[in-house]
Amino acid sequence: MSLNGSGGWANGVPSIEARELVKRFGTFVANDHVSLQAYAGKVLAVVGENGAGKSTLMNMLSGLLQPDDGEIRLNGRPVRFKSPRDGIEAGIGMVHQHFMLIPPLTVAENVVLGHEPSKGFFDRPAAERKVAELSEAFGLKLDPRHRVQSLSVGLQQRVEILKILYWGSEILIFDEPTAVLTPQETRELFVVLRGLSQQGKTIIFITHKLKEVMEISDHITVLRAGKVVGQLETASTSAQEIASKMIGRDVLPEVHKEPPSFGELALVVRALSIQSDLETMAVRNIDLEIRAGEILGIAGVEGNGQSELVDTLIGLRPASSGTVELRGKSLLVGSSGLKTAPARIREAGVACVPEDRRERGLVLQYTVADNLILGMQDDALFSQAGVLNRGKIRAWAQTLVKQFDVRPRRSDVPVGTLSGGNQQKVVLAREFSENPDLLIAAQPTRGLDIGAAQFVHERLVEKRDTGTAILLVSAELDEIFALSDRIAVIYEGQIMGVFPASSVNEEEVGLLMTGGSTHAAEQSIDLSAPALTQGT
Repeated sequence: MSLNGSGGWANGVPSIEARELVKRFGTFVANDHVSLQAYAGKVLAVVGENGAGKSTLMNMLSGLLQPDDGEIRLNGRPVRFKSPRDGIEAGIGMVHQHFMLIPPLTVAENVVLGHEPSKGFFDRPAAERKVAELSEAFGLKLDPRHRVQSLSVGLQQRVEILKILYWGSEILIFDEPTAVLTPQETRELFVVLRGLSQQGKTIIFITHKLKEVMEISDHITVLRAGKVVGQLETASTSAQEIASKMIGRDVLPEVHKEPPSFGELALVVRALSIQSDLETMAVRNIDLEIRAGEILGIAGVEGNGQSELVDTLIGLRPASSGTVELRGKSLLVGSSGLKTAPARIREAGVACVPEDRRERGLVLQYTVADNLILGMQDDALFSQAGVLNRGKIRAWAQTLVKQFDVRPRRSDVPVGTLSGGNQQKVVLAREFSENPDLLIAAQPTRGLDIGAAQFVHERLVEKRDTGTAILLVSAELDEIFALSDRIAVIYEGQIMGVFPASSVNEEEVGLLMTGGSTHAAEQSIDLSAPALTQGT
């Protein structure tokens, strides 16, 4: 249902309005006559695929960019911002996905930074008193004397919110605010947002999580390819309709997969401990097992040892102790028995979709074709006596480009010129093509839109069904539950429990992710891989 329908609030004057905004970068039109309206006391969700123009639009509303055409209005009056300071002074504050805090400083010092109360010197008691009053007034429970570095991610986000409230912001823009939060922290944030909207604040909420859109927003603006393709009332729409408008076709938001057919034991990890770069213990004495034809999901707040675990499994980081075996063969090699070798591990049957495709998965200046044979360039199929066979490489690449729907359908262009989703398809095509015994998928849909994420999910399930053992590491609990046959929860480098995905819910997993305990965790559960089955 359109916002021009019967909703009474939509007949008032928007607190902020974009009218036919246009923004060009050279010949590229990022925003093409974009209009939206946000109202005091309401939450507007702005959704769209990567590259749809959401960030450009928000940057214009907050003063970071200036429109080439069109108009911005505050409470019905035209305004023109020349800088972010103009936006702040006009009452617009933005909480970015990556926090802009100084960890060694206290909550109060971070909040008042740049606007410090002074009596010729920094008046710390006055700052702490003002921040405490603000925290109480808006239900943001924080101790102004605590150092930010000691706070959880969710509490650090509250500091960011306090900052823009301290500046006097009436219009609050949140950019992917739940990306690093647990389910419990997300619920707490939503309580805060509802409280702020009830006090008359205008909330603009940017997210790709449609479940959150349906839960927190009052109305929705959908962008696709720089244009507005939908303005909807949340109560009168569905996640399916929003997703379809975002990508221009019907989508299936849920992953459909048959029950697993467990095969032989593939990966066995015993008493594995791994040091971080800071020489602290990142992974502590963990045990894991994965069978062929199974997806084991690792759930946890980022920074709890997941990256170090993946690095060790693919040979980029030595283990401190323990064993790792794939089909009975050790993956930990070297004179001490602990050093790893990436090439040897790859040859042993391990493939990896890394969490940072641009840094770890691709050579951006190389062509798509060359990226599709990375790690296989010495294979007799592609080279002889150290000389690459360009004809065979092109033929191989064109087959994979078609099979994985890489766009454009060319293998001779630099992979860095492709969109994020298509770069991820190149990584998937290469890693899947080796038919590994173990596939590690680390944050496989990070930064991808709904359509691209759906494609990745379908390919992972297909790979599982061919008998590959898959280790899925994701910060997205929705993704963990959608894909996993079993879920292992990691906290501060320790496995808090391993459960069949059907036996736990997001609440229980979220609590374990923060070090708590649940009824499920207290039960006597066999943490080993499930017994070999045939389609059950």
